[in-house]
Amino acid sequence: MIFRQLFDHQSSTYTYLISSGKGREALIIDPVIENVKNYINLLKELNLKLVKVIDTHIHADHVTGASKLKNITNCSTIMGEHSPAETVEIKVKDDELINLDNLKIKAMYTPGHTSDSYSFLMNNYLFSGDTLLINGTGRTDFQNGNAKDSYNSIFNKLLKLPEETLLYPAHDYKGEKVSTIGKEKKHNPRLQVSSVDEYIDIMNNLNLKKPVKIESNVSKNIKLGA
Repeated sequence: MIFRQLFDHQSSTYTYLISSGKGREALIIDPVIENVKNYINLLKELNLKLVKVIDTHIHADHVTGASKLKNITNCSTIMGEHSPAETVEIKVKDDELINLDNLKIKAMYTPGHTSDSYSFLMNNYLFSGDTLLINGTGRTDFQNGNAKDSYNSIFNKLLKLPEETLLYPAHDYKGEKVSTIGKEKKHNPRLQVSSVDEYIDIMNNLNLKKPVKIESNVSKNIKLGA
């Protein structure tokens, strides 16, 4: 298998390139529009054909490169069925499988950060979007976010996965690249709660600033960055 974790310094976004390596088909998760040229160069370097692009949710802090990648490579664009994106070609349901050569990637509906947030599980690789972060969880104060939904998605879905499952989030702000479900259970400060009400109280009192250009980013991402 070919796997690359790429980082956008401006938005602290992780983008993932995946391929089985056998049929030379590739998939990209959460591309950033400013980095599309770099993705294309990497695909050429690895002799891969991009066939699918996934966005885990409508992002607020950057513009997706999905449409630009589609225009260049004719790949398919994919999001969860709850996405308001107008031009996404394939909307997957909870537990639906996405095929990539001999790899299978399972869609998991994990709302809370936003109402359209999905995570994607490939073998023991979990691409959690902004739902579950390393030592944190995605904020729930805009885009129909909901702290109770976040709790249910994390505690009743993601944390039920085997503890050795590798966690690859869509963002990190402290240089962390990967964790495991087991580590997050034990050490993630947001998860050391005794009830859903305690978690909701934490999330409703974060008092974070909204991302710069949130309105324009969201409106562009509803059109997949076109």
